[in-house]
Amino acid sequence: MFKNRLVRIMVIILTTLTLIGAITLVIVTQFVNPTSADSEPTIDEMIQWSVETDEITTNLLSNNVIRTKFVIQLDSKKTKEEFEKRDFQVENIIIRVLSDRSASDFKGSESIVELEEELAGLFNDLLVSGSVESVYLRERIIQ
Repeated sequence: MFKNRLVRIMVIILTTLTLIGAITLVIVTQFVNPTSADSEPTIDEMIQWSVETDEITTNLLSNNVIRTKFVIQLDSKKTKEEFEKRDFQVENIIIRVLSDRSASDFKGSESIVELEEELAGLFNDLLVSGSVESVYLRERIIQ
């Protein structure tokens, strides 16, 4: 087939250049560009993987009543599906934590951050797969 020496050399050179190009493409796509798993989630992913609780009303330790709503940001769609199935357990945890606090425990931003971190830890203990990224207090009314 390749009777001419020049044609053989040309085919070898073209094959070599094609292989070098393919290897370069694989290296660039795999190692140079970070994957989406390594980077921070976008705001759209954060919203897509978040769960908002229903409005929860319960008594506080100080005989006040609190009405709250939380937004829980999860790490994946699979975790969100599990979390939504456990909504009754989530509401129970929120009610138990709020019942141990008084109205004065909600003064200042530090106490709210502590509440959010405590709830995130308790929710993480509840989940089998995945984790809670953040808990946000969306609404708080104390009477």
